[in-house]
Amino acid sequence: MNVLITGGCGFLGSHVCELYTKKGHNVTSFDNLTKHELNRTKYDAKAAREHVLNFLKSLKVKTVNGDIRNKDELLQASENCDYIIHTAAQPAMTISIEDPELDLATNVIGTFNVLEAARKRDIPVVICSSIHVYGNKINETLKEGPTRFLREPPTIDEQHPTMEGITTPLHASKRATELYVQSYIDTYGLKAAAFRFTGMYGPRQFGSEDHGWVANFTIRTLLKKPITVFGTGKQVRDILYATDAAQAFDAFYRTKEPGIYNIGGGIDRSISLSECIQLIEEITGIKADVKYSPKRTGDLWYFVCDITKAKEKLHWSPKISNREGVGKLAAWVAENKAIFEGAK
Repeated sequence: MNVLITGGCGFLGSHVCELYTKKGHNVTSFDNLTKHELNRTKYDAKAAREHVLNFLKSLKVKTVNGDIRNKDELLQASENCDYIIHTAAQPAMTISIEDPELDLATNVIGTFNVLEAARKRDIPVVICSSIHVYGNKINETLKEGPTRFLREPPTIDEQHPTMEGITTPLHASKRATELYVQSYIDTYGLKAAAFRFTGMYGPRQFGSEDHGWVANFTIRTLLKKPITVFGTGKQVRDILYATDAAQAFDAFYRTKEPGIYNIGGGIDRSISLSECIQLIEEITGIKADVKYSPKRTGDLWYFVCDITKAKEKLHWSPKISNREGVGKLAAWVAENKAIFEGAK
């Protein structure tokens, strides 16, 4: 099978490339190598990109330097393709607020181009959405426990209202992509899905305050740099290890059940920011230096996925526990400290 992965040189994309090459398929990464959130960190961006590119080279992944905002480039790359996995995105709420045009062009126009390529090739496609489409009115339903926010019921399914509370351009662009996916399913019969991902983490994630908080906390703990927590530290996510996320794409290809899916760790992998920092301390043996700052606009303080739909229709469920996953992430950071050493 020929698999095209947009954003294949990114964190999630590289794990999907790894999955499909190990299955013996021909994999093409379509990526413009511009990581706006990476460029805002104090990491060695060049070394970070080379780290991922060398990894993909070792897997014999074909890399195409292309931009999802360019439909012609995408159509050319998708020729003879059997499946498109769309992981390229502008993922950070902070960047969407600062540069809404970039957010719109990347997330909405880019995803439209991907759907058009899939329609013209008549092949399945999955796009990456986010649990942020629900908005942050969920914050109003919470109670405060000793180490985390609590909610009844504790999990949230796909029928929960979207775009409630304070929204940002990222909320708008991600929800717009879902509407386009649904319209292509309804109008053209496209075998398509939108995955509402929760907090993903794992090796090759160059996390920062903009995006990738589990990796950011792990990196800064190992480097003995201060961690900034915005708010109380009781915010909750059901975190999802990267290989489990990658397996969800393969589950869709096997079943081809169109629709919108919550893809997360579920209740067993729910964890607060403070609890995650404690877990990192236990795994690394290093005491974290935590500093607190005011909450940020649009932040969602609690989300735990009800993943029943994905279990029933895709036959997918996560396998990696939080302790095992964070341990693997910490080991990768420790092996690649040089990339992160310049961080302030």
